[in-house]
Amino acid sequence: MSKTYKPKVRKRAKTHGFLVRGRTSGGRNVIARRRAKGRAKLAV
Repeated sequence: MSKTYKPKVRKRAKTHGFLVRGRTSGGRNVIARRRAKGRAKLAV
């Protein structure tokens, strides 16, 4: 059986990146909550 997780930087950024999060209201909520919590990294 092959490994199931094969990381790709571009794919990761395209699906979970800051710009993608900023596009939807839900994503903006995520960033806002992470800001409020004081996260060092808001998104990938």
